[in-house]
Amino acid sequence: MTTSGNTSPSPTGSKAVSPETTSPDRRDTIARLLVRHNLLTENQFIYAKRVQEKLISKRSLIEVLKELELLSDEALVTVLKNQPVKIPLGELLVELGHLRSDDLEAALAIQKDSSHPKKLGDILVKYAFIEEHRLIEILASQLGFPFVIPEFSTIDRNLLQEVPLKVYAQHNFVPVAKEDGRILVAFADPLDLEDREAADHIFSRLVEPAIGPRQAIRETSDLFRRGLRRGEEAEADDSTIIGIVNSILDDAMQEQASDIHIEPMKNRLRIRFRQDGILATYREMSLDLAAPLTTRLKVMAKADIAERRRHQDGRIFYENSISGEALDLRVSFYITVHGEKVVMRLMNKKGELLAIDEIGMAPRMLRQFKEEALAAPSGIIVVTGPTGAGKTTTLYSCVNALNDLETSIITAEEPVEYMIDGISQCSINPKIGVTFTETLRHIVRQDPDIIVMGEVRDAFSAETAIQAALTGHKVLTTFHTEDTVGGLLRLLNMGIEAFLIASTITCIMAQRLLRRVCSRCAVAYTPTPEEYRLLGYTHGDLAGARFLIGRGCADCRFSGHKGRIGIFELLLLNDQVKEAVIAKQTVHEMRRISIETSGMVTLLEDGIAKSARGKVALPEILRRLPRIDRPRPLHELRRLLGE
Repeated sequence: MTTSGNTSPSPTGSKAVSPETTSPDRRDTIARLLVRHNLLTENQFIYAKRVQEKLISKRSLIEVLKELELLSDEALVTVLKNQPVKIPLGELLVELGHLRSDDLEAALAIQKDSSHPKKLGDILVKYAFIEEHRLIEILASQLGFPFVIPEFSTIDRNLLQEVPLKVYAQHNFVPVAKEDGRILVAFADPLDLEDREAADHIFSRLVEPAIGPRQAIRETSDLFRRGLRRGEEAEADDSTIIGIVNSILDDAMQEQASDIHIEPMKNRLRIRFRQDGILATYREMSLDLAAPLTTRLKVMAKADIAERRRHQDGRIFYENSISGEALDLRVSFYITVHGEKVVMRLMNKKGELLAIDEIGMAPRMLRQFKEEALAAPSGIIVVTGPTGAGKTTTLYSCVNALNDLETSIITAEEPVEYMIDGISQCSINPKIGVTFTETLRHIVRQDPDIIVMGEVRDAFSAETAIQAALTGHKVLTTFHTEDTVGGLLRLLNMGIEAFLIASTITCIMAQRLLRRVCSRCAVAYTPTPEEYRLLGYTHGDLAGARFLIGRGCADCRFSGHKGRIGIFELLLLNDQVKEAVIAKQTVHEMRRISIETSGMVTLLEDGIAKSARGKVALPEILRRLPRIDRPRPLHELRRLLGE
């Protein structure tokens, strides 16, 4: 087993040094170490420094050396394993290219502003600057620390008893095994000087340092303090499992997460929250907790706790015992090779219903949608996009705008996500025979003016919507396609006659939800040459744009983003588009006709217009929106959108 006996510990807590206050020699410590070991010549070092200084985007010197093929991973690992490295953890990660210097500054600012002292490693993981597992891999592979996962049931109790209980509370390490007269100790951060000194003092400097998951180390020490055996935890400590589940749900509510992912991995249990559309690690736990946590959630969701070989669904109604805030969760249990994965969709009933004017459509697009789609006496309005694109919110905004005393509105949803007074809402429940198919058969007998179908999922639901539209009803529904023209194509592929599509579809609206730039930490941003190339633009095409990007602050959890904004593409079926559908033109031809004759602005173009106003970062636009055709210049987009 490779150990790090030759690796000198360094402080990482409050003693970490910001790169801004570090001398140039200090920032290039590893590169100069390579020169001393004849793995890099002085001329190569100077050349790489010149290249680094000329780069538009900031890159570490080690990254530059690798890209110039002057340094191999094997040589880097060799020198780091055999030579003491006296660099704080944050600076080490920056120098190796695993952390941006801006992120380190932000983490150090959090550390400075914290009311209670926090280790830098804890902050880097908590605020998602780096995943804990990735941090462990870096320290294990590049610094030579062995990677271990503490298992309470296999650790010698005598070793655990040698550590005073107050030390477990103050430090992040746990003894794992005794090998050849030395004590193998798992540290959450083996570069932390205070933790290493505490362990050396207890075990008379016979410590063999290793690295392990922070949460597993804490759980092992907690179990020891409670006098429990990990194998008995599910039965003997139900109150703790209940407490863990409640804390996960409470924290998800507080963090305004939309989904909770509880994922069993090969050697750990990972819990992630989806916030503003992006998954971020919440915490990692021992894999031994997977089964009792899943069982507890199955009890809450009224699922079969004995069934572990088949997928299951359920629903949880949870109320915070302190604040009284209620939470409705849709739960899915999915069988994987490492156990049951649980995903919970949070549907908070306190979520406010947005008015149609507030969903974020550009002025001209909004006016067209209201006048030519919502005001139409009949026809089908389709809102399309991937899961999590905000389709349901837009659909309910439309329903809310159409709801009055003279109109009968009836819905078929799975499940009902917003309660609206004055309309008849049906929540699909196949377990009691209330299926989507059966509901659609009865819905037209309820004398509705407007029918809301949660989703067109098959040919039967599509045909039902079309027949309802043909008999004078207005139908609102959602679809899963990439863009508006893709929605037309999918209906054709379902076997629906082209003339029926052309005569019943009023409009198709595609949408996405992208993260807003945080207003508190927004700074000016200049597009890179690569971004101009990806857009197919020259500098003149973006004249008048005011691009912003978030640097990261406490208000946005140092992500640079806070909240989300809708990006829309509206296709109104005019005569030319209907003729293209009936003629079954190609997707490219349909899109060209839609852009030229109906004034359609694509998702990418709407995103560019919003980015040019500083609402969303340009890199976010390029990463999240489909780039199908070359967008039009900004001044043309602003005219089409009425900005």
